[in-house]
Amino acid sequence: MIDYSEVPSPCYVLEESRLVRNLEILSKVQKKGNAKIICALKGFSFWKTFPLVSKYLNGATASSLNEVLLAHQKMGKEVHVCAPAYMANEIKLILSHATHITFNSFSQWNLYKKETLKKKVSAGIRVNPEYSSVEVDLYNPAGRYSRLGVTAKEFKPELLDGIEGLHFHALCEQNADALEAVLEKIYNNFGEWIPKMKWVNFGGGHHITRADYDVEKLISILNKFHKKYPSVEVILEPGEAVGWQTGELVSTVLDIVHNEIDIAILDVSISAHMPDCLEMPYRPMVLNSGMIWIKPHTYRLAGNSCLAGDIAGDYSFDKPLKVGSRIIFLDMIHYTMVKTTFFNGVKHPSIGIWKNNKFNLVKKFSYESFRDKLS
Repeated sequence: MIDYSEVPSPCYVLEESRLVRNLEILSKVQKKGNAKIICALKGFSFWKTFPLVSKYLNGATASSLNEVLLAHQKMGKEVHVCAPAYMANEIKLILSHATHITFNSFSQWNLYKKETLKKKVSAGIRVNPEYSSVEVDLYNPAGRYSRLGVTAKEFKPELLDGIEGLHFHALCEQNADALEAVLEKIYNNFGEWIPKMKWVNFGGGHHITRADYDVEKLISILNKFHKKYPSVEVILEPGEAVGWQTGELVSTVLDIVHNEIDIAILDVSISAHMPDCLEMPYRPMVLNSGMIWIKPHTYRLAGNSCLAGDIAGDYSFDKPLKVGSRIIFLDMIHYTMVKTTFFNGVKHPSIGIWKNNKFNLVKKFSYESFRDKLS
């Protein structure tokens, strides 16, 4: 149990025993479902824990050169790569460290096929089942007009030479029944090609470590797949399930102001430190709080930036808040923590000045910029 009084504010803090619990559940799925589970760095990039994570999982999946380098240097196991598109000036370095790479289109595969085969990296093509039960469009990778994956209509079997795997991703924080429904679409649209593959990647979005997740059903689904395609390896790449409920974001009340309601100004920013809470949006849980007016004292929790909408929401507490009160935001170690730094490891734009018909580079962000933000 974390003693929050010992933690500086603001601070993300992970409790290792909770991470071990998640890893043990994932390890059980690997063994009983005969599947390979890798950690999606877009959801969990806390690399100081990678020596522990690598004892349970087979490696990591990356979506950018930065994540590839992090997986290679800090995980030291298999490096799977999947991105909507790759940059020509980065592909050689990516392939130098990757064990598997998924292409989002046949045009990308054609562009980089020769180099991929030369490097002997196992190549896959991402397919779009054109079905998903994800309710929020922002997080639906298989929604209408999605740019992610090849649809059945656009699938080109004549271009499969050299392709060893199929990759699909259509889930978001969902249970095993959602995977089962997606798999039926995969069988219908792409089942003809699965026996020709060495592996199929079931993507992420599997909420395996959530308390109500049906782990036994997932294991059953995996075993049914193996019975249907005995020579095909199955890969799952959860990120959130690795870091799920492993730690918190500790913050402190700096001031309390009143404008019809009481507003607690914190030493964190929802915009800067919890951007997904505004992006989705969703209401983060706060330790020992309730919904508005459920408890005697209600406050609007607000960030310390100048953005008017830098607000977490309205919460009620048993006792009045005061300057110095600790506010503990729950479950902040997976996507929220990643988005505070370099989400997906996506390269930050350089900064420069154009003066006297000449460009002067002021700042170029490096892999070290990404890595050190996560350390």
